[in-house]
Amino acid sequence: MADAAQRPCSICMEPMASSEAHRGGTACAHVFCGACLAVHVRAKVESGRGAAVGCLDAACASRLNPELCRAALPRDVFERWCAALCESMFAGARRTYCPFPDCSEMMVADDGDGDTVTQSECQVCRRLFCAQCRVPWHAGADCAAYRRRDTAREDAMLLEMAAGRRWRRCSKCQFFVEKTDGCQHITCRCGYQFCYGCGSEWRTSCSGCTN
Repeated sequence: MADAAQRPCSICMEPMASSEAHRGGTACAHVFCGACLAVHVRAKVESGRGAAVGCLDAACASRLNPELCRAALPRDVFERWCAALCESMFAGARRTYCPFPDCSEMMVADDGDGDTVTQSECQVCRRLFCAQCRVPWHAGADCAAYRRRDTAREDAMLLEMAAGRRWRRCSKCQFFVEKTDGCQHITCRCGYQFCYGCGSEWRTSCSGCTN
């Protein structure tokens, strides 16, 4: 005689003791065995629908609660389900990331009442950064000044590298060209033709070039 405390799983109809029954949602009273529940949640998560895992009963419109289902789920399934739920919460929100490589925490950018947000604090490592420039906080300089300074530094590094590698700059579009072999006659991507040796415009030749 079957144990009076047993009841069938609503999916596989196998009898299960009260301790084996899992109620997955807070808005319904449907209960299922751990195996059916785990298979259902895994299928939803792996199909990319982990943000809205509904009750296993086809006639029920309620959604499952991760905490109520946790005991029946493998750890990896539970973690992926929670990650999908978190991701859905941030859908459409403007995100920003901590610029420090040893942190890189993702955060939702708070745009406030329309004011420009600049100085921010990472919620994890507690270091300051600029949410606009996405770099560690540039104390003493506003974003425009920081970007000008950063651009000037990058330009200086590029010019130094170009000089060391003997690159030639097109006098029309300012694009750098590096000649690996062939003659001095260069046709830039903008169509301008010049002498790689001296940089002057190429006509029929560059007989006066001494480089």
